[in-house]
Amino acid sequence: MTDYVKPDVLVDTDWVEAHLHDDAVRVIEVDEDTSAYEKGHIEGAVGWNWTSDLHAKVGRDYVSRSELAGLLSAAGVGPDTTVVLYGGNNNWFAAYAYWILKLRGSDNIRLLNGGRKKWELESRPLTQAVPTFQPTGFEIAGGDRPEIRAWRDEVISKIGTIGLVDVRSPEEFRGEKLAPDHLPQEQSQVPGHVPGAANIPWVLAANDDGTFKSADELRELYEGQGITADREVIAYCRIGERSSHTWFALQELLGYANVKNYDGSWTEYGSLVGAPVEVG
Repeated sequence: MTDYVKPDVLVDTDWVEAHLHDDAVRVIEVDEDTSAYEKGHIEGAVGWNWTSDLHAKVGRDYVSRSELAGLLSAAGVGPDTTVVLYGGNNNWFAAYAYWILKLRGSDNIRLLNGGRKKWELESRPLTQAVPTFQPTGFEIAGGDRPEIRAWRDEVISKIGTIGLVDVRSPEEFRGEKLAPDHLPQEQSQVPGHVPGAANIPWVLAANDDGTFKSADELRELYEGQGITADREVIAYCRIGERSSHTWFALQELLGYANVKNYDGSWTEYGSLVGAPVEVG
């Protein structure tokens, strides 16, 4: 992992297993399948439901900084605790939680490289025991980071001038599908993509075991389609979760200076009246 610009944003499975009983480390699982945690998880891990824990109760937005601090407090996180996030499907939703925590000003966060897939491939133990912790009263010291979030008007105004990355599947990008087959309820009004966007599916950044590809491989992947470190970059997908994984690869691993995640993504953009759309 030393070829990454920020290698310390990742920890490996050996590191996590060695710190299972370390009070200064809190492991948190965030899965697309919100029932996965109860079926078995890493010892001592707290489970977050991405739909109900991370999203506002009313409207489409995220919990506030104070509400997120309450979640961390309930997980026993203190000012010196290292939070390690992991999940299934190459850390798809764990990266989403990482980006939300960063958006709300939290630091000292890591991803378990490879997530649940890597852990299970190595036959490491899982448990159904749910830990409990005394609330710490933790508060997030930093403020929100709007510089890592893109909004729809910004995306439209910058078409043709920045690097846009559509990280969905080629079928979604071309307009043949509105959403992944297993998520038919999360759709936009029209198919297609933002004009000028490069289609670099998020999954191409991961190895077969769920870990991130090397820095050289990632640079080749993105630079080969014009997504270079000297450009402003906005990544999007369907609801902002897959593009969080790409944001992590570009900003945290490759050190791109100006990367934003458009979390409104295609469910919002593809329902806007008058927004420019391409298909094919």
